[in-house]
Amino acid sequence: MAERAGYVVGIILATSGLAHLGILVIGGGSWEGPLSMRKATTFGLSFGLTLVTLVWVASFLRLSDRSRRALLGAFTVACALETVLVTLQAWRGVPSHFNIETAFDAMVARMLAAGGFALVAIIGALTFTAFRRNPAVPGSLRFAIRIGFVMLSASLVVGALMIAKGMSLAFAGNPQAAYATGGTFKPTHAVTMPAILVLPLLAWTLSFVNWTEWRRLRVVILCAAGYITLAALVAAENFTGLSPSDAPLAMSALLAVALFALVASGFLAANGLVRAFTPGGIQHS
Repeated sequence: MAERAGYVVGIILATSGLAHLGILVIGGGSWEGPLSMRKATTFGLSFGLTLVTLVWVASFLRLSDRSRRALLGAFTVACALETVLVTLQAWRGVPSHFNIETAFDAMVARMLAAGGFALVAIIGALTFTAFRRNPAVPGSLRFAIRIGFVMLSASLVVGALMIAKGMSLAFAGNPQAAYATGGTFKPTHAVTMPAILVLPLLAWTLSFVNWTEWRRLRVVILCAAGYITLAALVAAENFTGLSPSDAPLAMSALLAVALFALVASGFLAANGLVRAFTPGGIQHS
């Protein structure tokens, strides 16, 4: 029941994001600033996709039925609440985060902050569970899920830092600074979040390829190494304020290596999957 609710709500949130994207494009609204309809778009798409992904990935975790219902139910509610509140404020034409101009706006901002910290706690619990031994799941998929959860945890921690920074500035009476600098770490937040989908999806896809488990694991490790390196480089530039165009040669070389690892792992997986679809059907090793 919790899984079905998570999938349904996730699809609704993603659909809402797409609808607001259409409104933004057709209406010719601004893509920048705290009043942009862009926030309703990004929150709907990101929370919808993340919710659907988490429900799917959680099916590979060792959880009791009660724990699964509680964690997925709480995560579903938190994702829906965050998206609804941001969308509400977008339609009202006021900033959603860091806005304490009125009692209602302050309540919304506090609820968004509380929801963000609740998401961190839920993902933390799921991350801990992902590191529990589960022989029923192939090693390559276990590895992918663990790295994906670590990256997602990092993304949410960065998000929580942005919320804490923005709210502190807002309560200090400097809302303009909160709007201008509260989202400073968005690049790091954005690049680390999709790992929970990319890595497990790659590992799951490889389960249909007629390879040894060790070979599958090596491809997943290659992808994870590339992804982690890419995320680390983005974070280094983001937290130091370094522009990508001004990055040292060593960082540019590392970026090239990371991108090569990601492309190579994707190519190997695609090639193996194509070969698996033979007239004899899909084979498993």
